[in-house]
Amino acid sequence: MSDDSDTDDAPEFERVKRQAADAVTDSDVVSVYVGLVGDDGDNEFYFANDVDEERLQEMASQQLGMLTRVLAEQSDASIEQITERAAEAAEQMNVR
Repeated sequence: MSDDSDTDDAPEFERVKRQAADAVTDSDVVSVYVGLVGDDGDNEFYFANDVDEERLQEMASQQLGMLTRVLAEQSDASIEQITERAAEAAEQMNVR
């Protein structure tokens, strides 16, 4: 990843990264998703749930809804626009 010190959002970005890391390690969470995207477009993700099979789809849907809402709010795009782009990206990654 690049050095974010030359962007206006770097302090906020760094604050959110620290806050997320603290929440993952210090909270009693049952579902976690972390997606990392590098400047070169490479990405990796971590997704885990500590729930029974009955609640697995509920937790995954909740994670997806949370991410969709945040992306829509921060980009001023509609939820429909975000979900359409996400579906396109999933298809490109050969998600079935």
